[in-house]
Amino acid sequence: MALGVNGICFDCERPAPLARFWAAALGYHVREYTEADLASLRAAGIDDVEDDPTVAVDGPGGAVSLWFGKVPEGKVVKNRVHLDLMPDTGMEEEVERLVGLGAAVQHVFEEDGLRWTVMLDPERNEFCVQSPR
Repeated sequence: MALGVNGICFDCERPAPLARFWAAALGYHVREYTEADLASLRAAGIDDVEDDPTVAVDGPGGAVSLWFGKVPEGKVVKNRVHLDLMPDTGMEEEVERLVGLGAAVQHVFEEDGLRWTVMLDPERNEFCVQSPR
């Protein structure tokens, strides 16, 4: 039996803003709400999509979707899973662009001839940007 990855899920405090950050960072788009989605939210007492407890972000060409789900507890320790991004342009330019979107640089290191920038998204989830090979 073969399994495919349907999505990568992020626990977070504020799903909508974090989804917008990752959509902008990766060139994805926040999934549009259908009338049925909006009706379901209203039935749950949610009148503003900004308060949606689960927001999906879809990528181009069938890329794996990202899901952002509201959880009651805050982030306490290092992520057990994180994304590694490899830009096709210069790493420094990409890091600068991500900082402009709301990320922060945690630290930079080199390993096996590659340079890595460890970054934090707006909710302090770690991710890395790798220098192009």
